Amino acid sequence: MTTPFESPPGRSALSPAETLAHQLLAALAQHRIATTTQLQELLRPEARLQTLSAPLNKLRHEGFVDFAVLPASYRSRLWFLTREGARLTRDFPALRGRPPYPITSATAASLKTPHTLTVLRTHLAFLTDARHRGDEHGPWDWTPEVSHPLGDGERLIADALMHYTLTTDHERTQLRAFIEVDRATMSSERLASKLIGYARLWTYEPQQVGRPRTRQPVPGPIWLRWYPVFPRILFVLTGATRTVLGNRISDLQAMTTEHPLVATLARQVPMGAAILDDLENPGPTSNVWTPLTGGNPRPWTAL
Repeated sequence: MTTPFESPPGRSALSPAETLAHQLLAALAQHRIATTTQLQELLRPEARLQTLSAPLNKLRHEGFVDFAVLPASYRSRLWFLTREGARLTRDFPALRGRPPYPITSATAASLKTPHTLTVLRTHLAFLTDARHRGDEHGPWDWTPEVSHPLGDGERLIADALMHYTLTTDHERTQLRAFIEVDRATMSSERLASKLIGYARLWTYEPQQVGRPRTRQPVPGPIWLRWYPVFPRILFVLTGATRTVLGNRISDLQAMTTEHPLVATLARQVPMGAAILDDLENPGPTSNVWTPLTGGNPRPWTAL
């Protein structure tokens, strides 16, 4: 799990001073596991796949990365950091402030594969669209497994936190979004109940215990410590027929209407749901997002 992370200015784009090997290590530290093709789309979308093969194999020879074979994939490689690689990347500037959470064995990689690769697939859909549009959203503007306290020892863990800057000739608009990726592996009711966790985070104010500290926390809800405005909440669905996924979106809308805390949140925070296939084509800034408060599909930026 990671704590909330704000991308430093200028870190959304790849730095020409960093070698491809450095960027590969940083990407695996950030996403934990990735296929060769995903790493190519993330870091070198215009390059041939072989461009990444040489540095990956060199890193493997040096003991910093390893791979497992992705099942039923014509022997596609699934890359992850070794323990030595995880130690090496701990202080990379692009990852500063993010506690390490590596997968360091083929067995662990295989157990985490379906969900982790789907979250990365979601990131690549936003990243590809941003490159096409000229918006600011780079490889390091996506933080998996962001954790926030809810009190009483409970925590909310979002699948990812996205930073995104819309750019036009006249202005730049900075947006943030919590991303929840649903592969239809849990009940629809359990999926919808995640909205209650976000409503609790929106209102949660920690109580100070004992003597006041010299440095006082920011007054108000705890999320103000990290965000100027509460991030949008975006559900990305896959793993079932469109009929089933449509029913799950309807259940998210029902929770938004019927639960008093969620309904209050929805009046202040944009929330929507979309099918992952639609994020890849026609794209996340197309009219593919269903507002959880009802209405016609629209871009996620217009929720």
